[in-house]
Amino acid sequence: MKVYCVQLDQTWEDKPANYAKAEQLLRQENPESGSLVVLPEMFPTGYSIHIDTTTAEEPEKTETFLAGLARKHNCWVLSGNAEKRESPKGANVSITFNPDGKKVCGFTKLHPVPVYNEDKYYDKGIEIVTFPCNGFSISPFICYDLRFPEIFRIASLQGADLLVVIANWPAVRINHWLTLLQARAIENQAYVVGVNRCGKDPNLEYPGRSAIFDPQGTCLVDAGGEETIVQAELNPETVMEWRKSFPALDDARREFYNPQWLS
Repeated sequence: MKVYCVQLDQTWEDKPANYAKAEQLLRQENPESGSLVVLPEMFPTGYSIHIDTTTAEEPEKTETFLAGLARKHNCWVLSGNAEKRESPKGANVSITFNPDGKKVCGFTKLHPVPVYNEDKYYDKGIEIVTFPCNGFSISPFICYDLRFPEIFRIASLQGADLLVVIANWPAVRINHWLTLLQARAIENQAYVVGVNRCGKDPNLEYPGRSAIFDPQGTCLVDAGGEETIVQAELNPETVMEWRKSFPALDDARREFYNPQWLS
């Protein structure tokens, strides 16, 4: 399966502009039918805590756009968004659509970032999720979640072999981004896809550096710092063969994990 990392310089709080950017890049790239297209965290607006703006007309507005994008390109589309919730807060989410435009997965960021006051405006997620896609079991995560290895291990013990992290990860900690993506791949013997934004918003600068790592931690592609799409071919048999020849996950001490997460 081909995976396309759509690295955007997101326009601040401007949904139509970001829809147009994604459409233009994908029109130029013309992704392969049946592939997986991944867009950054909070794709329509950038990383904003102005929930009156980010959650306006959501989730319907952006889900309609993403479902149409999936149908148009006959691809799976995974993207970030913000949604209204029954509480006064919103939710920072990852949503995925299959090539028929059907929503197949929704995930809420488990770790809103206190240093940016995200936790004051967006609820914490409570569930690790996986979904099947072209022979893979995919588990999505969002930005700051990358710093918490236990959730990635739980996903892997649930069967995930492709871990996707969408982000607005700032330039000041770019070395952490790449190091942690590689570590999550090595320790879970899984592919890891990390899609970050580039450019800047009113508060932070972003380095891009979207990347894909294979189950042994080899970097298959690094997008650099400009607005672009990069892609790599992923094979579920690569994961199965490595886990079979070096079965480290079999030795994980499952008794140390909360049994509600493990089958």
